[in-house]
Amino acid sequence: MARVDVLMPQMGESIAEGTLSKWLKKLGDEVKRDEPLFEISTDKVDAEIPAPSAGVLAEIKVQEGQTVPVQTLVAVIETDKSASTTAAPSAAAQRAPAASGAAVASSPPAPKPAPAATSPVPPRPSPSAPVVPKGDGAETAEERLRRKSTPLVRKIAAEHQVDISTIPGTGFAGRVTKQDILGFIERGAPAPTAPGPRLPAPAPTGPVQHPVVEPWPGDRVEPFSKIRKITADHMIMSRRTSAHVTSFFEVDYSRVAELRRKHKAAYAERGVNLTYLAFIVKTCAENLRTHPVVNAAVSGDNIIYRRDVNIGIAVALDWGLIVPVVKRADELSLGGLARAINDLGERARTKKLLPDEIQRGTFTITNPGVFGSYAGAPIINQPQVAILGVGAIEKRPKVVTLPDGTDTIAIRTMGLLSMSYDHRVVDGADADRFLADVKRALEDFPEGAI
Repeated sequence: MARVDVLMPQMGESIAEGTLSKWLKKLGDEVKRDEPLFEISTDKVDAEIPAPSAGVLAEIKVQEGQTVPVQTLVAVIETDKSASTTAAPSAAAQRAPAASGAAVASSPPAPKPAPAATSPVPPRPSPSAPVVPKGDGAETAEERLRRKSTPLVRKIAAEHQVDISTIPGTGFAGRVTKQDILGFIERGAPAPTAPGPRLPAPAPTGPVQHPVVEPWPGDRVEPFSKIRKITADHMIMSRRTSAHVTSFFEVDYSRVAELRRKHKAAYAERGVNLTYLAFIVKTCAENLRTHPVVNAAVSGDNIIYRRDVNIGIAVALDWGLIVPVVKRADELSLGGLARAINDLGERARTKKLLPDEIQRGTFTITNPGVFGSYAGAPIINQPQVAILGVGAIEKRPKVVTLPDGTDTIAIRTMGLLSMSYDHRVVDGADADRFLADVKRALEDFPEGAI
């Protein structure tokens, strides 16, 4: 008999945990390889996770609604159909303590499952977050989550000799965020000089970075959803991490509009929607190769110049925002890019994206222009150093110069491109040279590239 472990996947480079929102199969059900098995929710994506192997769903280790670290054992698939099926006790049952002096059920208690089978795999300790077990030798899930901070937080803690466990965290389950540790350091809190007895960390009191506002009669109050709360934290972190600057370029899309008119029907016959966005992605991908500083990332005091050109395309969903990634976009033709953009967008809206399809982006494009936005200044998608915003593309009056040198007003298809970039790495001249080349390439797009 072969047992196949099903693990909580990592849905993004900065994602440390996921919430199992729904089981799509029941205990004992037969499953096929790559058949949707369960749904998860993170700050980046709601997605259906496929079964890694065919067989029978023999064990369920994580119940619906539970949030666990990545690589946690979620379920077991037994390839032998005669295998027995067992379910992990519910979260409520695991948490319910026996009251002192209270009567207990007449049936004998179930044997305690082995920790390796039911507990999330604990992250490896870092020097800045020593593991100090409780008096009974056990470590709670909350303590594990607090200790599993991001690599950036641990790096900052190590540089300033700060013990993460002494900082009240405002993240999930009291986890210390980048804002928490920076605020702790800015307040001049003393660093511990020697390891000593670890005091219990104060219980998290909620997102203290958000002011409390009193609702008025008739108002509707809803708590942040998980995706909204983490998105808010990520946006604040990005603004505090990168020195944001935004440049704006006006682009004449009349050449692209004419090429679309001529070739759109032929693409549609092949099942591909030839959008303006495909032309923009193609042009950016080619120019990122010649402007590597825009396709970079910051790592401490180093700049990482990415070899691959992986362009993330922001997709607006009813429940949030997701950024699927077109890998090696500079190696794809216009048709290949158009097909990839259409496919990723459709599967994002139907929760069919695979974990690898939202990771390893090197540059992001967001397209609020489809909703009518004239221009905007988007926030950088960390750890990248630049993000391009596409404004509404529409016919507008423009002054054009005729061959005889005279000027006239003509109707042209126009739009604005805006790019926010990290001034720690990308200077204004670098950004403007890149945008100027993108503008020039779009306005003179060669028909041979169709």
